[in-house]
Formats: sequence, C-alpha cells, structure tokens
Amino acid sequence: MFFASGSGSNFQAVVDAIENNEIDAVITGLISDNEHAGALRRAENHNIEVRVIKNFGTGEATEELLSVLRNWSPDLIILAGFLKKIPDEITRLYHNKIINIHPSLLPKYGGKGFYGKHVHQAVLEAGDKTSGCTVHYVNEEYDEGKIIMQKTVDVLPDDTPETLAARVLAEEHILLPNVIRQLLNQTK
Repeated sequence: MFFASGSGSNFQAVVDAIENNEIDAVITGLISDNEHAGALRRAENHNIEVRVIKNFGTGEATEELLSVLRNWSPDLIILAGFLKKIPDEITRLYHNKIINIHPSLLPKYGGKGFYGKHVHQAVLEAGDKTSGCTVHYVNEEYDEGKIIMQKTVDVLPDDTPETLAARVLAEEHILLPNVIRQLLNQTK
C-alpha cells in the first residue's frame, strides 16, 4: 500500500517492478491527500484502488485512514513523495511496517520542510560533495526513523537543484523497489 502526494514516479517504479516480476507483491491501494496528484492517475491506470483523504492530522481523517488500513490490511506501507506527517497512532500501530523514501542522505536535510527542491538547494548551498537518497522506517518524528538503505550520488560542480534532483530521483527509482523486495522477502 502506498501514500503519495505528487506525480508518483516512485510509485510507478514499484508498479513496474511488480509487473516485471521483480517484486512478488500486490499493491492494495494508494492514499493521497491531494486530489490532483499524478500518482492517483498512475494507480487508476493499473486498476489499483485509490482514496483521497483530506484534512490530514484531524481526528476525522485519522479515523478514515484507520478504516482504510483495516480494509486493505497492508503488510507494508510505503510513503513515496507523501508530504504530510502520518498520525502517531498509526506509526505506533504499524511499527516497522511503514517506510519512506527521502531525497537526501539522512540524517542530513531531513525534517519538516525538507522535501523536493528544498533538499537539493540545501545540499548545494552547503557545498556537499555527495548527496543521495534514503529509505527509512517511519516513526513519530519527520525523517528520524531507522535507516534501512541509502544510495549516494556525486554532486557535480555545475549542478543546479534540478540537475541534482534528476540524478537523485533516478537512484530512488532503483533503491525503493530493491528495499521493498528485501523487506517482503523477510516476511515470507
């Protein structure tokens, strides 16, 4: 099961890996907080159930989310470009069953407000020589869960936030399916 707020390219990378028999899994559904998210159309194109839950962080939204989770009964929950904080009640209920892909080498450039272009701009402003992406478990704090795996990317002298983002995203599309495959194989 996935959560996504944006275009859904990481979601698509996992869908493709499943369809190519690289991952033995079924995606039970996709939740978004954004009714215009490209990820929703990607899911619908592959006959994957979708649900838009607005007002994330409210008690009503949490109850709706808990109901969906009970119905879909996921073995693993993947946050792929999901920008809202998962309610603490859910992170505790699904301890070590929720993972996130983040576009930096955590613990650097993690936390509230560090997503997308903001991360890559911070890397360049700091003069870092490497960047990358991280898959980690989700806990009650933004981007502070145990790191599962990382992939590094060299920062080039002429990089812009956009060029760095493109190279990091290409690695995310490889890293996320690999981590999912490993985690699902551990539970079988």
